[in-house]
Amino acid sequence: MSSSGHVALLPHLLGWEKPGKTFEVAVHAGSTPALLLALRGERLLDPKLVLTLAPAALAGLAFERPVEERLGGPRSVAVAQILAGAALLAADRRDERRRAPSAADHLAVGAAQAVALVPGVSRYGAALTAARLRELSRGASAALALRAAVPVTAGAGALKGARLVREGIEPGLRAPLAAGAAAALATSLAALPLARGTRWRAIAAYRMALGAAALYRQADKRRKLGVSRMAD
Repeated sequence: MSSSGHVALLPHLLGWEKPGKTFEVAVHAGSTPALLLALRGERLLDPKLVLTLAPAALAGLAFERPVEERLGGPRSVAVAQILAGAALLAADRRDERRRAPSAADHLAVGAAQAVALVPGVSRYGAALTAARLRELSRGASAALALRAAVPVTAGAGALKGARLVREGIEPGLRAPLAAGAAAALATSLAALPLARGTRWRAIAAYRMALGAAALYRQADKRRKLGVSRMAD
């Protein structure tokens, strides 16, 4: 359901100070073990998984920072949440015609995960949407999306973690980062039944509602700021 989206929108909705990129590293570190646990017993050495990793890796190396700088604000993240939720809702209405994902399915999921570079677009959600649009069965779509999410999430966390280590971690941030990783692990474990499930209308509705609430909050802030300026 997009860790980057929640990191951007929840502080905006609750009036908290926006956490830095170091917190995203903690979120990745916490969520990756939960994804691995969700895939216990699954085949993780399928050569076709390279097709799900390559587009996201290339897009991340080339465009990660420009995209985050231009599309990382609350408004754009909220819009991304709404559009991604609507896309998942529409995709889940497709027929279930196939149960075995092909190389083309893996490539489509990889391209979708590249789009998830946009803050607010979930890697798992984008992969799931692409798989269902190609009329894979719900069970096969969920399994493929989870398998595809593991290397991309781990890779993104490793890349951002390496940058963080290179730039240096302030001693006072170590305990909050550890707490953030633990919270991410706990919430990811709690969400595993949803990730392994085969009905995602509630998730899509939640994402659309979160985005709408963030847009309303931003509009309300602007209205109050306008009233305050007129009073001055």
